[in-house]
Formats: sequence, C-alpha cells, structure tokens
Amino acid sequence: MQDATTVVADERAAGYRRRLLAGLAAGIERDGYRATTVADVVRHARTSRRTFYQHFPDKEACFAALLADTTAEMVRRISAAVDPSAPWRAQVRQAVEAWAGCVDAAPALVVSWIRDVPALGPTARRLQHEAMEAFIAMVLRLCDTPRWRDLRSEPVPRDLVVMLLGGLRELSAVTIEGGRRMREVTEVAVRAATALLGPQAP
Repeated sequence: MQDATTVVADERAAGYRRRLLAGLAAGIERDGYRATTVADVVRHARTSRRTFYQHFPDKEACFAALLADTTAEMVRRISAAVDPSAPWRAQVRQAVEAWAGCVDAAPALVVSWIRDVPALGPTARRLQHEAMEAFIAMVLRLCDTPRWRDLRSEPVPRDLVVMLLGGLRELSAVTIEGGRRMREVTEVAVRAATALLGPQAP
C-alpha cells in the first residue's frame, strides 16, 4: 500500500505529464508538430525543460504519449456514442458522428497523426500501428452484437474495417487541410460506412 507521500508525488508527476502533453498539443495546434520545439512545449505547459526531460527523453516520445492518450480517448468516446440496441444504420451514424466530433475537436493533432507520424522514427510508427489496431478492435467489437449478427451471415471482415478506417483517416486529413470541418462531410462518411458495413449482396 502506498504511503501519502508517494501518492502525492505520483499525482504531481501525473499532473506535470498532462500539462506537458497539453503543451505539445497547443504547439501543434499553433505551429504544427515539426515547428514545435521542446521550448514551445514547456512554455505552453508553464513548466521547465528539466521537468520535460524528467518525463520524456525527447519530443518524439512526448508526441507518442500524446497520440496514445488521444487514441484511447477517441476509442472511448466513439464506443460510448454507439447504442448497441439501436438499428444498425443508426449505430453507423452514431459512430461516424462521434469520429467527426473527435476530429473537429483537435484538427491539427489529427492531421499531424496522419501526416507526420509516418516520417518519424520507429517508436512513433509503432504507435501509429497500435492506434490503428485499437480502432480496428473497436469497430469489430461494435459490430459483434445481436443486432449485427442478425444483419450479416458472417462477421465483418477485418480487411473491410481496415478499408473503412483508412478512408475515414484520409477523408479527415483532406477535409481539414482544405479548411473545412469534418462535420461538413459527415453525411458522405455515413453513406460510405453504411455501404461497407451493411448486408452484402449474395
């Protein structure tokens, strides 16, 4: 059992970590990932470089942690938005609208995740792979309910889910880069997701 001093120290460390991640997110929102420096991160976080390096060896490690937390939150929000007892088309809409809401809440970070990570080192690329696996698992889990089993004669194929997520990612990036919000193309995304996930012709 932890003593009070250890608990306080852990809470303080967690607080600094959250501030540093928020500092990096603020830097990305303002200047993009590549132009954001550790000095920018600590300025936004209102802390010191010494504190930064106590938590992360470099900016890329901080970015990886930010992406991991962001992915987990997106998965949580999208999963919570879907009512498994609703008609399947409604579930698709709920999931896509929740995705769009997450993208519109942090557009610069989403574009950075899609565009910057592939050019970074192995840690970040591994994180991107893990993030995709988390989203794939989420979709497969959401589509493995009595409503969906009544709809399809076989489970939704993993490859189909990869196509769906790849399309959503690219649509998100292109939309944001074009100066629009993801909610402006939600109907297109809903139609595409419905066509992919719905009952297949014999």
